[in-house]
Amino acid sequence: MKEHERFQKVRKEKIKFSLRTRMTVLVGIVVLFSILISFGISKLLEWLLPTSTSIPLLIQLNIFSLVIAIIATHFLSKMFFDPIKELRLGMQKIADGKFDTRLETKSNSEEIQELFAGFNMMAGELGATEILQTDFVSNVSHEFKTPINAIEGYTMLLQSTENIDETENEYIEKILFNTRRLSSLVSNILLLSKLENQSIQTHREKYALDEQIREDILALESLWEPKDIEFDVDLDTVRYYGNKNVLHHVWSNLLSNAIKFSPNGGTIKMRLYKENERIVFIIEDNGPGLSEEAKKHLFDKFYQADTSHKEEGNGLGLALVKNIISLCDGEISAENIKCGGCRFTVTLPIN
Repeated sequence: MKEHERFQKVRKEKIKFSLRTRMTVLVGIVVLFSILISFGISKLLEWLLPTSTSIPLLIQLNIFSLVIAIIATHFLSKMFFDPIKELRLGMQKIADGKFDTRLETKSNSEEIQELFAGFNMMAGELGATEILQTDFVSNVSHEFKTPINAIEGYTMLLQSTENIDETENEYIEKILFNTRRLSSLVSNILLLSKLENQSIQTHREKYALDEQIREDILALESLWEPKDIEFDVDLDTVRYYGNKNVLHHVWSNLLSNAIKFSPNGGTIKMRLYKENERIVFIIEDNGPGLSEEAKKHLFDKFYQADTSHKEEGNGLGLALVKNIISLCDGEISAENIKCGGCRFTVTLPIN
């Protein structure tokens, strides 16, 4: 509200001269003064150094005027264009989702003040919308959680009853499958909402990172065993200080993605080691790889590069991974492998 009032106040201020008019006048003044100063310097040199009279006055005026104009233009450009540069950097931060960005200017130009006030009002409105959206998603997801669990529980009870024919059992399986999908989606939304409003890691402990990854491989056996996938695993012994439960989502999501896109009889390669005070984890599959469009939106919420696997996920897995890695002050990248497949690389600081 304050940003809006300030913006309106700036807009109501009377503008005596437009920015273009002031700049034109200043340029004219610079040209006039450069000519006058150049003429004065020429006369001074003529008096101090009589030999300089061999250089025509017009050439001397042109040389001195050019030098003075360049210096004056440099300061004028800073005055007029530095705020534009600052505005561009602010817009880049807004594009990165940093809606708490605010800009201040010392410029006396009403147009620039109005521009900055408008930017701050826009950032404030976007921030308020983001908070409203996050609260709405979080509250609605909480409300969904209870009835979904109830439906899943009653469906499992129906599944265990006697005298159910094949068709009825098929319906029950479909209800249970879709209920679990919806439950997974709600859980991911709640976790993502929590991570986006968290600035530091909590509930940290020291544990064996390599053992956690091995546990996640075994936990997903029901996914990779039917596809007869082999593993090439080389994990160094690495102790890490962090949130064990949250990091579990990173490895399980990356691994489940590799299993999903690997062909039957494929191989998944995994590496874990320390390098230059960083922990490096690499996972590779020999699937179809990533398209250029997929690379741009890979970590966006609800984005799914391959719609043929749409029923196997909800498009939040890699968004969760990205947020968790960022929260741990780490980095994640994805690239295609020349011989086919995709490689994800995760780096974490050694605490």
